[in-house]
Amino acid sequence: MTAEAASAPRRRGRPSRTDAADGPAARDRILAAAREEFAERGFEKTSVRGIAKAADVDAALVHHYFGTKEQVFEAAIEVAIGPLLSAPGSVGEGPLDGVGERLARFFFGVWENPATRKALLAIIRSAMNNETAAGVFRRLISAQLLRRVALQLGSPDAELRAELAAAQLVGIAMLRYVIKVEPLASADPEQIIARVSPVIQSHLTAP
Repeated sequence: MTAEAASAPRRRGRPSRTDAADGPAARDRILAAAREEFAERGFEKTSVRGIAKAADVDAALVHHYFGTKEQVFEAAIEVAIGPLLSAPGSVGEGPLDGVGERLARFFFGVWENPATRKALLAIIRSAMNNETAAGVFRRLISAQLLRRVALQLGSPDAELRAELAAAQLVGIAMLRYVIKVEPLASADPEQIIARVSPVIQSHLTAP
């Protein structure tokens, strides 16, 4: 290293790792590491330092991108449930009398996909065991999913209807994928969709 390089000041406000650790790739690694840490350790036992170590970055870089552990968790959730947040689009695609089946098929399709299931499991397990994590989960689901579904319905009690439909779907997901209650856990997804769709339809559109 030259004397000039050694004496060059660091840029203020940046983490101490090299520029190679910065940028979108580092941010993606942090989010991936966070999902793994929250899945394995839960919200309370996961630390920013542990996430940084798993992502091979400085803890300062985690704080730089996300701030607190709660904000890291929220960002990780938002990425993981991204497919679910597009569910409101399925409400408006096609006749209203088929919305129950479309929503159920979309929801269970996301859960049956191995690429998204692990992250969803990590989120729900963390939310089950920690109120802070549960609060983050509720805010995202309420603000970004249920209210958007309600807007598509357009009825006076649309928000309540959307929440009832969500409660039905999330409850089944808990029993099937998290607690793994039989015979629900091993039932064919098409059978579940066929039985659940009329109930979801009733919640959303029945008088």
